[in-house]
Amino acid sequence: MQIIPVASGKGGVGKSLLSANLAIALGQAGKKVILADLDLGASNLHLVIGQTQARASLGTFLTGGTEFEDIITPTDYANVSFIPGDAEIPGLTALKTAQKSALIKNFKKLDCDYLIIDLGAGTHLTILDLFLLSPQGIVITAPTVTATLNGYLFLKNAVFRMLNATFKKGSKAANYMAKLRKDPSAMQRIYIPKLIESIRMIDLDSASKIAERLREFRPRLIMNMIDEPKDADKALRIKRSCQQYLGVNIESLGIIYKDSLQDRALASRLPVTVYKPNAVISQAIYRIAEKIIQSETLSFSGGSDTFDIANEEATDDFSAKLSYLEDLIGTGALSMGELTETIKSQAYELEELRKENLLLKSKLVKAANQGFKI
Repeated sequence: MQIIPVASGKGGVGKSLLSANLAIALGQAGKKVILADLDLGASNLHLVIGQTQARASLGTFLTGGTEFEDIITPTDYANVSFIPGDAEIPGLTALKTAQKSALIKNFKKLDCDYLIIDLGAGTHLTILDLFLLSPQGIVITAPTVTATLNGYLFLKNAVFRMLNATFKKGSKAANYMAKLRKDPSAMQRIYIPKLIESIRMIDLDSASKIAERLREFRPRLIMNMIDEPKDADKALRIKRSCQQYLGVNIESLGIIYKDSLQDRALASRLPVTVYKPNAVISQAIYRIAEKIIQSETLSFSGGSDTFDIANEEATDDFSAKLSYLEDLIGTGALSMGELTETIKSQAYELEELRKENLLLKSKLVKAANQGFKI
């Protein structure tokens, strides 16, 4: 069984969209898939796949009301089963250690080809621990400044969580990390490769263990909600930051264009790959599923060529998207009103991005002025 945790540094970047449709695409390819909604406190994955809210869920299991086997439910899609989350039981976003251990134990006993875990957004310790169940978890992000930054920060937090979990309590490495944590500014400036070298000087065994874990850690990135081919380049920023500051190589699984068709599919209570399998967004998800199937041996190329491939896919999909739009206008399937709404929506998003950039510039100027005064 391959565990595929799907995470994001912030909400609203399409994590549930990807998880649900990826499960269906893998199921259509003949793979046995279990899709789990771990966005505890905000569980809505059942809506994406058109399921009704189940009585038995992760919430009832974690609170002792249901056996784990009883919360695995069939779906209308070939080879896909579903484990519903629970948004109505208070406190589930912060699992107790015993609850988390029980959950992980049962996950590892599941009989399937793929377990896809739709995690909550952010960097809560529970989310990080579940993401680290696999060396090849997926981080999905978007091309906005905040989304790319949060995507990188999620991976940074995952690496630090890995460090803390690897070093034994009371070891010289653990004590060294404890001292560093007392100075938050120093923690922000840490280069993980240099940190490991410093630890190697005082605790060779711990340094060797974390170096090995980092070599095995090869998360995969998806850039979602792009508008044009050059947006795919923004994934390279995350790649470079991960290599330079974290000593981690990441792989690109590809890109997905923004498409209002997803909203129509959701309103119809159908995954977009079922609602319109030939759409550009659906084909991108099928392409990602194929890459995952091809990498079942967990081989890793180092990531360089995968980002080049993603850029080529962005160009090809953009051409397909324009052609599709021309067909819709030509046949009358897309009204002038709908086209106007699309343009208005894009204009609004551009204005929000402009404001976001201005805010970031003002913060940089302020930080530079403060540094100059010092």
